[in-house]
Formats: sequence, C-alpha cells, structure tokens
Amino acid sequence: MHRLGVTGRVVWDVSKPDGRPRRMLNTARAAKYFGFVAKTSFEEGLRKAIDWSRRSRDLRPSSS
Repeated sequence: MHRLGVTGRVVWDVSKPDGRPRRMLNTARAAKYFGFVAKTSFEEGLRKAIDWSRRSRDLRPSSS
C-alpha cells in the first residue's frame, strides 16, 4: 500500500465474517477463448484506478 501513497494500518476483526466468497478469474481460459492477455499488472492497474478516482473527485462540482 505504501507505493500507492496510502498510510495507516489494517486491523482485522477476526470475530466478524470476512465478506462474501471470493472468485478468481482464470486468465488462461480468457487467453484460450478470447485471445485476451493482460498488459497491465494488478498493482499498476490499481494505482491507475486510484489516480483516476482522485482526479474525478477533484472535478466534481462542489455542493454549496
């Protein structure tokens, strides 16, 4: 998270459910059936999504 400019600490409350069941994309099947091969790493894509979100937030009209 430090590469994304996020500071702080995540503390899990293990006495609570951890969310819905997880699914994973099978990229081998995507390549086989659609010819899709990712060109962006997960970390780079996440950074770009966060940057986009921050820019979009700055463009919103202020509510006054």
